[in-house]
Amino acid sequence: MSTPAPAAATVPPTDPVLVEPTKVRTADGTVREVSVPLFAPTVRSGSLAEIPFDNAREAPADPVLSRKQGDGSWRDVTAEEFAAEVRAVAKGLIAEGLQSGDRVAIMARTTYEWTLLDFAAWAAGLVTVPIYPTSSAFQTRWILQDSGAVACAVETKEQGRLISQERQQLGGLTHLWQFDTGAVGRLKTLGRAVPDAVVNARRAALEPGSPATLIYTSGTTGRPKGCVLTHANFFAEVDNAIELLHPVFRSVSKYPASTLLFLPLSHVFGRMVAIGCLRARVRLGHAPSIATEDLLADLAGFKPSFLLAIPYVLEKVFNTGRATAEKMGRASSFDRAARIARRYGEAVEAAEHGTGPGPGPGLRTARALYDPLVYRRIRAALGGHVRYAICGGSPLGRRLAAFYAGAGIQIFEGYGLTETTAAATVTPPLKPRLGTVGWPLPGTAVRIADDGEVLLSGGQVFGGYWDAERGVAVPHAGDDAWFPTGDLGALDEDGYLTITGRKKDIIITSGGKNVAPAPLEDWLRAHPLVGQCMVVGDNRPFVSALITLEPDGLAHWRRMRKKEGVPLRELVRDEELRTALQRAVDEANRLVSRAESIRKFTVLPGDFTEEGGHLTPSLKLKREAIARDFDAEIEELYRRT
Repeated sequence: MSTPAPAAATVPPTDPVLVEPTKVRTADGTVREVSVPLFAPTVRSGSLAEIPFDNAREAPADPVLSRKQGDGSWRDVTAEEFAAEVRAVAKGLIAEGLQSGDRVAIMARTTYEWTLLDFAAWAAGLVTVPIYPTSSAFQTRWILQDSGAVACAVETKEQGRLISQERQQLGGLTHLWQFDTGAVGRLKTLGRAVPDAVVNARRAALEPGSPATLIYTSGTTGRPKGCVLTHANFFAEVDNAIELLHPVFRSVSKYPASTLLFLPLSHVFGRMVAIGCLRARVRLGHAPSIATEDLLADLAGFKPSFLLAIPYVLEKVFNTGRATAEKMGRASSFDRAARIARRYGEAVEAAEHGTGPGPGPGLRTARALYDPLVYRRIRAALGGHVRYAICGGSPLGRRLAAFYAGAGIQIFEGYGLTETTAAATVTPPLKPRLGTVGWPLPGTAVRIADDGEVLLSGGQVFGGYWDAERGVAVPHAGDDAWFPTGDLGALDEDGYLTITGRKKDIIITSGGKNVAPAPLEDWLRAHPLVGQCMVVGDNRPFVSALITLEPDGLAHWRRMRKKEGVPLRELVRDEELRTALQRAVDEANRLVSRAESIRKFTVLPGDFTEEGGHLTPSLKLKREAIARDFDAEIEELYRRT
């Protein structure tokens, strides 16, 4: 099979949806490869550092960010104001003695200061290194050592103390700043004597191929690896996403495009959207707390037009809505509304693909009836103005995608990795295929290898992993054109990609059956009582599952059944609870064959957490650690046979 050049041409259509992917088939007619041409021109000069200054020159009065005030209100920051602040902080970084190419780490929640320092560092010619604010001392030390960071900005005293305790082993770390004690203001003051021309020269020295950031993979096994992403990688990603997702970034509703970012900027997904918003001059707000009450208050105050979310957030909004209805004695009404929304979303999808007439009069009437009773409440929980959600991190599933579409929120589901600067595929506007992760992002190609592995090619694919000794990126494994993702997937007749699991996670039962655990786990995790789920069964006679309970869902279940006083260790053996979970398992088993189905499960008295060493910062399961720590529970499942 020939290797394509997926980014060879630029096609700037007025309606990008009409540009269907080019498909390559095998001898038996199976679609093996798809590609979509570029929608945005390739950036040939400059860097991300120019974005704030371009905005200030072209639209100085446009609000590009908003900052939450002490009274809960939001104050807009204009393009001119942001560029001035970026320049002032960049001068401070230069005054501190940082040289072009130096690495600066940022360890903070999703805050305005995070984005400000990101762009200021680029304006000073530096490379930023994100660290999750929940990282352990070992993880933090490893990233700082491996990246060779000379400076680190933290948000809180606790984070500063953590790094201070490691300073003896971090000889190269010469600066430590703390946001909540005024570090940004001190950098501005320190940089007053630095001429503008010095910042201009640092910016001018950057090229698209210059490293912009080292993002360390969260690592389900072993030590994290630093992915070297260039300014060109981000331009290829965000410019094509902006053009493709025109309704999102160029709002066509009465509300100007805006988003409240609450996912971590330490993760490439959140970072990409923050950069994309600045690039498209979409008003961006930051929500540092994802505690339910805090986040709902921020959404209500900010009123975003679209959201960046992981499935967990959308699942929680749905499950909370259902729990509220049950408390009011209206569970059956909510369930009927959910069925109508799903039917409506599926009917719209069929009409867009030309396989159906769309929602009929009866379905439209039913949807209109439930809109003020159910759907408007769901939208209100997200701020009231949300019409679009970009969802990634793990599969959302057809049920929820159809529900939200029917409730008036279009889901753009995507797929990508840190190594691909976030999305490599995304749902095409006006032509969704529910349950898939869409078509290749413009300028990208997707190939399915003989063993089912997803291979990617495109301008957003990184050059390689960081080599600490040489201070350069080492090309990734695989040939020059294709990046092996480690994920398994399939392309349908129209070029839509479906992810079926991780190559290394495949379970092989003692009977020789290959089982991909992800579809079963994703389905079960969407249940209101289920927090996390890990499917087991490698070299065993059948498949089983470890299930943890979702705290909010369990609290509601307890209240409704008057079992608040039952200790959790007793509750996990409660027959009524197990019956509810068994129904969820039975539903999940409908996705697979008998040989792949979950025969037994056990309910654990605690949840899988990052702090407990069972989840990565991006909430992926650390399977080896879970299997080791719950070996006795797993063995018990098979002793009962």
